[in-house]
Amino acid sequence: MSTPAPQLPFRDPALPLGERVEDLLARLRPAEKTALLHQYQGAVERLGLSTFRTGTEALHGVAWRGPATVFPQAIGLATSWDPDLVRAVGSAVGDEVRVFHHKDPVEVGLNVWAPVVNPLRDPRWGRNEEGYAEDPWLTGTIATAYARGLAGDDPTYLKTAPTLKHFLAYNNETDRCTTSSNLPPRVLHDYELPAYREPIESGAAVAVMPSYNLVNGRPTHLSPLINDVLRAWSTTELLVVSDAYAPANLFGLQQYLPDGPSAYAAAIRAGVDSFTQDGTDSAPTIERVTDALDRGLLTPADLDAAVRRILTLRFRLGEFDPPELDPYRSPEPDLVNCPAHRQLAQDAARQAIVLLKNECQVLPITAAAITRIAVVGPLAGIVSADWYAGTLPYQVTALDGIVERLGSDRVEYCEGVDRIALRVAGTSSYLTIGPDAVLRAAEEDGTARQFDLFDWGGGACALRSVHNGWHLTFTDDELVADQCGPSGWEVKQTFRFVDTAAGVLLQHLHSGRYLSVDNAAVELDDHGTTFELEVLLDGAARAAELAARADVAIVVAGNHPLVNGRETEDRTSLDLPAAQDRLVRRVHAANSRTVLVLSSSYPFAVGWAQQQLPAILWSAHGGQEYGRALADVLFGDADPAGRLTQTWYHSAADLPDLLDYDIIGTDATYLYYRGTPLYPFGFGLSYTTFEYGDLRLSTSSIPADGEVRVTCTVTNTGDRPGTEVVQLYTHQQRSRVKQPLRQLRGFRRVSLLPGESAQVELTIAARDLGFWDVTRDRHCVESARHSVMVGRSCTDLRLTATLSVTGERIPPRTLDHLTATSFDEYCATTLTTATPERGDAVISLEPQAWLAFDTIMLEPAQYQAQVANHGDRAATIELRLDDPLHGELLSTLHVPPSDHLISIAGELQLDSTYRPTGATNTSAHAWKPARLPTLYAVFSAAGVVLEGLRVRAGRPARSASRRGRRG
Repeated sequence: MSTPAPQLPFRDPALPLGERVEDLLARLRPAEKTALLHQYQGAVERLGLSTFRTGTEALHGVAWRGPATVFPQAIGLATSWDPDLVRAVGSAVGDEVRVFHHKDPVEVGLNVWAPVVNPLRDPRWGRNEEGYAEDPWLTGTIATAYARGLAGDDPTYLKTAPTLKHFLAYNNETDRCTTSSNLPPRVLHDYELPAYREPIESGAAVAVMPSYNLVNGRPTHLSPLINDVLRAWSTTELLVVSDAYAPANLFGLQQYLPDGPSAYAAAIRAGVDSFTQDGTDSAPTIERVTDALDRGLLTPADLDAAVRRILTLRFRLGEFDPPELDPYRSPEPDLVNCPAHRQLAQDAARQAIVLLKNECQVLPITAAAITRIAVVGPLAGIVSADWYAGTLPYQVTALDGIVERLGSDRVEYCEGVDRIALRVAGTSSYLTIGPDAVLRAAEEDGTARQFDLFDWGGGACALRSVHNGWHLTFTDDELVADQCGPSGWEVKQTFRFVDTAAGVLLQHLHSGRYLSVDNAAVELDDHGTTFELEVLLDGAARAAELAARADVAIVVAGNHPLVNGRETEDRTSLDLPAAQDRLVRRVHAANSRTVLVLSSSYPFAVGWAQQQLPAILWSAHGGQEYGRALADVLFGDADPAGRLTQTWYHSAADLPDLLDYDIIGTDATYLYYRGTPLYPFGFGLSYTTFEYGDLRLSTSSIPADGEVRVTCTVTNTGDRPGTEVVQLYTHQQRSRVKQPLRQLRGFRRVSLLPGESAQVELTIAARDLGFWDVTRDRHCVESARHSVMVGRSCTDLRLTATLSVTGERIPPRTLDHLTATSFDEYCATTLTTATPERGDAVISLEPQAWLAFDTIMLEPAQYQAQVANHGDRAATIELRLDDPLHGELLSTLHVPPSDHLISIAGELQLDSTYRPTGATNTSAHAWKPARLPTLYAVFSAAGVVLEGLRVRAGRPARSASRRGRRG
């Protein structure tokens, strides 16, 4: 009888996690460790380790794995302002991930790539629907809830391992792999980083994914913030996974490092643990990491640090423990799209609906009073899924939901799109669809030559064949009508009409080529054939006919989530697609009781509708139960409880440049925007009315480490039950720096019956009222008075009180160590790298660019400047007082061309003008200004870099009365 082999320590669940990880790490050979750094980790059979992969998409349902429950888009989940609901959705998605993993553990990993926590600073971002809010604190709160749901409640085991995307400052698809996001220190610390902090610090998220872009000139995959900041917040090992195909950008598109081994070594040293590159092929990653080790670019300790974090995650997912200890190991197979998840999907979709306008008692609709209702619009009869949604197991459209309530005999429906034919100019041939679905040119009549034209905005449209009901696409070198609509990563079903003097060209957007007719064949080329567009049926006119004979007309409009605003494609305007805008106007002209229902991934500029229509509803794309949820709100079964988490602007002209990330300098987002928005952050109406009163603070003054309880009473003053989202904002009244106009500090959802009141209590911690002090490079709570404001949105504030905070006064800064990035204002400069590995500097973009440093205490001194000059001729940096053009010249630095930072000595002189009024001592050493001036650094040319200034110790300056050469 043989003796059982002893259990290896790493498989003993009674041992501490750290000991188990170290035991397994010590048993792995170097080659085995290296193989663990790829997304697809091979098995280590001699130790009984199975395969493991990172990256299952689970943004608002399990994606790309077949039918699974599809919840509202992420922006829609956040619009509920209900963390408990969001956590429940996350838990349901986590359960379904476990089911798919149980069925296919090789392809469906338990490291899920969600949630997305990029603050939504600009609504033109193509991936707007993936985020939660333009406010970083709200983003962090909702992300924490979703991640907690994904991770589960067990104190030992993770249901799944949530990964925050995408670190850092990522809000543009335009050239996303090569653009650099400008992040001054305050924008970094007060806006971008807070969105990540709560999910990590609370332990809800256990992994992070860097983004494709650069920040201040450095690829995010090489950011020192990964190790210095993110991991400092976590009490456990934080895994960092690369974005797909991003590692190769480091030595490819970005040209930041010379080759693959250098790039991979730099990424590992910066804190990246897992490389998502080359699909399932781990060989190139293994080769590059091995080469980096052989060349001394990496040490075995660097490799161990990454592998340790990978193994820790796998232990927490229960891989090395007996199945009976892991509560998530054997999920019920029928959890996917189970009745409870369907009901949750409907609840989530309902709570995500926002009432933007309601006049003339159009809403809610009384079903018994309706004889006929017109339901029109290109989104009325479909439910669209975005790239990161699961496959819809079924769909309840807006039309379906309304028909369920009223019956088909009281509902009239049309899409409201034009039906067209395209005739080859100067001929009698038309583009036609034959029995084989292939597009040809022929002299055909009837439906074969007819297409329904869908306008999705941004010049993109889709063509659906009337003959067979399928959309036109380009595949296998043929134009064929065989798709249900725009779909897939590479959308090949969209076209653009290009006007010419002789007619129109039809451009295939994915390829960029044009439809060309050669005899009967239709192909794509670079020139195209001219067509004459014939409108056979005016869709807006048809919709208006239906509306004219209806009691109420409902127009369901919006975007297709894969066209004109999606991953890889930003929007250029906020306008509703032109054909949809025309549809809304025509329907309203026919029936004044028109309700606009918007379903979209992002805000639209619908100013005309806001002025003219009596009622407007909005929601993100709502998932499989959207239609029932919409009907619940339209017919008054539920109060519209959603509130906007993003400012809606009148037009794109209200926004700064898409690539300008300095929200403080550009007055962007609700925090700093000084204009009047179309709809403000936090906005949303109810079918009832609410009254606010009795605002009280538990104390009128708190220290920098204190907190205050804020209470108020909210009363439902209407005749219907309703849900209110009570929002708490603050504003610092005086400060050394530019402060937000208002900033969200807390919120509470309350549901009240008619006449019912509730007392709402929220807490503000003084620390949260602080900001990043650039003069000392740390967080600071100033002594100041703060307005404490409670209301229905960031601009509808019903109650106000004042709170005094006893903090600190920011002292004047000196030249002892003045970093260039600590500027207070700037002109024509941006941030860049000080060295490839760490540190930021400032680079000029044009001549006479400048930096301003306020409240600075200056004395005559000799100093060293860290500078560079990327131009081909010498340049200067002038130091001036109080004005960049005419202020007193204190010093001039002559900077020769240089690719890297060099040190140049300079001497700071001060004119006697800045002595105190009435003073007689003009000695430079006795200079004490009556006020603290502003120091300007003025650049003579583009491409000049300044990292900072430091006083040279032990070398006193000459007297200002003895003017020497300034250098």
